[in-house]
Amino acid sequence: MISQLEFTKEIEKNTAGIYQKIKSVVPVLEWPLYAPYIYKINELKKKKNAVILAHNYQTPEIYHGVADIIGDSLTLAIEAGKTKADIIIMAGVHFMAETAKIMSPNKKVLIPDMNAGCSLAESITADDVKKLKKQYPGVPVVTYVNTSAEVKAETDVCCTSANGVKVVESLGVKEVIFLPDVYLAKYVASKTKVKIISWHGKCMVHEQFTAEELNQLRKNLITSALIKLS
Repeated sequence: MISQLEFTKEIEKNTAGIYQKIKSVVPVLEWPLYAPYIYKINELKKKKNAVILAHNYQTPEIYHGVADIIGDSLTLAIEAGKTKADIIIMAGVHFMAETAKIMSPNKKVLIPDMNAGCSLAESITADDVKKLKKQYPGVPVVTYVNTSAEVKAETDVCCTSANGVKVVESLGVKEVIFLPDVYLAKYVASKTKVKIISWHGKCMVHEQFTAEELNQLRKNLITSALIKLS
């Protein structure tokens, strides 16, 4: 069991700027619990010549407190490869750490929790891709970057959600196997004449949101903005 570190005046002074960034979501009474760890982690990063990558989904104390590079999974991996750090620590899920290692093969890549998974990435395996390639011989495989290293190894080309359509059309073929996100596959199919052979992969978190909820949230934000301006 980890004992609580002491919240000293020195730590309070050195983390004051960080707290200003997250005070709207972290109560002042809770800050003494987070600040000592943030302080110690940032000290240790300098000592070990390490960088911490934090995905956009991370909590405020990690995102603003200890992260050196923030963004989506591919951005994190690319930017980490540009640093002179010896150690890369991925505050994210397993496939993100794998992608960082692929982009920085000569650096040590660490992940706090080896079991931190992604339901979308876990929806498909390398064996699944091999079976699809046998079922559709000669059809190129385009895979969303949010997948495991073993799936990427069976892929012809990876894409992001932003360039999926461009990647598919760049291949100059009539049909493409597009993995694993069924919703991204449907979007790409709606934007191209290339036949899309999709997989049934889904993100269990994204599945919880509906179009109605998002539209209502957008309306609420617009209303709130108008009230502040009036």
